[in-house]
Amino acid sequence: MSRPVERNKHVPPSGQRVVVISDVHSNLEALREVLTQVEGIDVYCLGDVVGYGANPNEVIDALRERNVLSVMGNHDYAAMTGDTRMFNARAAMAVRWTAKELTTRSLSYLSSLPKERRLWLGGLEGYLAHGSPDDTLWEYVDPVTHSQLFGHYLELLQVRFIGLGHSHIPFITVEDEGTVFNPGSVGQPRDGDRRASYCVVSLAGGTIRVDNFRVEYDYETAASKIRSAGLPTALADRLGSGT
Repeated sequence: MSRPVERNKHVPPSGQRVVVISDVHSNLEALREVLTQVEGIDVYCLGDVVGYGANPNEVIDALRERNVLSVMGNHDYAAMTGDTRMFNARAAMAVRWTAKELTTRSLSYLSSLPKERRLWLGGLEGYLAHGSPDDTLWEYVDPVTHSQLFGHYLELLQVRFIGLGHSHIPFITVEDEGTVFNPGSVGQPRDGDRRASYCVVSLAGGTIRVDNFRVEYDYETAASKIRSAGLPTALADRLGSGT
């Protein structure tokens, strides 16, 4: 990985903490609950704004209204381009349904998303992407398989923290060089906990601290909307189990 990182510099007004979310997947009920919990704090999203769920346009509108800065996820890219070659059958069906539902305004939003961002928190620099620094859209990063690369990522990017999404499974790993974390999924958790997941990144004593939080939401309504839309029922059923 030798390419330069796109720099979308944004300094949070508070200067001390930000919220990082990921994988909303058109789940309006989950997103609304999380945004209510973190009112007054700047929010960043690690992609997959759309896909799977039944409210893509409403989710995009909610992110716009809250001034959430996002990167592009693989589902966002697929819904925008119509390219479903990398998806399984259920995910491809959801992408095609989403693409038909998206308004011109929503498509414009998705096309504007960068594949990576940098942000500054109290003078310390961080990096955000959906997949990995090597493949921002598609690579799944897991502490079991990638832990030996975390220090390498931090040194190569010259940052103190890295936020990655895509897997829907939260983790926080602290290395000598900094912290690598995944906030889990707002709209479709897959770690056995159905509650929406997010992280708060804060500056404490000159170092970065990352904490994971979970919040209950009306998953039954979100699931009912998926079924009513004619989307695969498995996408609705998994909201109740978090798997």
